[in-house]
Amino acid sequence: MDLPQLKRILSRLRKGKLSPAEALSLLRALPYRNLGFAKVDHHRQLRKGFPEVIYCPGKTIEHIKKIALTQKDVLATRADEKIFLEIKKVLPNAKYFPLARIISIRSTKRKDLSASKKPILVITAGTADIPVAEEAAVTAELLGNKANRIYDVGVAGLHRLLDRTKDIMSAPVIIVVAGMDGALPSVIAGLTSAPVIAVPTSVGYGASFKGLSALLTMMNACATGVGVVNIDNGFGAACLADAIMRRK
Repeated sequence: MDLPQLKRILSRLRKGKLSPAEALSLLRALPYRNLGFAKVDHHRQLRKGFPEVIYCPGKTIEHIKKIALTQKDVLATRADEKIFLEIKKVLPNAKYFPLARIISIRSTKRKDLSASKKPILVITAGTADIPVAEEAAVTAELLGNKANRIYDVGVAGLHRLLDRTKDIMSAPVIIVVAGMDGALPSVIAGLTSAPVIAVPTSVGYGASFKGLSALLTMMNACATGVGVVNIDNGFGAACLADAIMRRK
């Protein structure tokens, strides 16, 4: 339930078109709905501008479906095609972004920044980092931003990155996704005054320790203006980039 719905309920109650008992039944969905196995936070839409997000791993398909049915807007992350097909049976408007592994249904119009603001720039070190980058880019777009992508420009071939210096210097905020040695965010932060959100990925050989090596490298970046999110957390990077864009 969002703010316009709440206002409509109160208006109908004042006009006598809704009984107190009926209004109370509707208002029970605030501030959250207790499903027994989950407590769905309906106030998050009011606080953050987008609904509670369903993180799919660890949940059964039935749990995911029941949570999705309580929300007018749905954003589910780390979803596979099997989950999507089950969601689509009960929510036919659902869209699936396979590379990003995101399911989305948008019915509430959020302020669109894509025309009024420059695009968020999403960069990867390698092709293997693209799924995490797509999670970030698609999430940013679903939140009302435009996202430009520059993929496979890691430090192993620095000339590929330097060809895009103009794009890097003009971007308002940059999400940099890298595994292996995780050096790319520091290089990019040295080329721009924009905030750089570094996303370590679990891509790499044994001594990368499933992304821990890249995470520590990014946290020790010598360039200024670098913030780091958790390993493979493209969604979190996009939410932070969106918050920066809306502040700007």
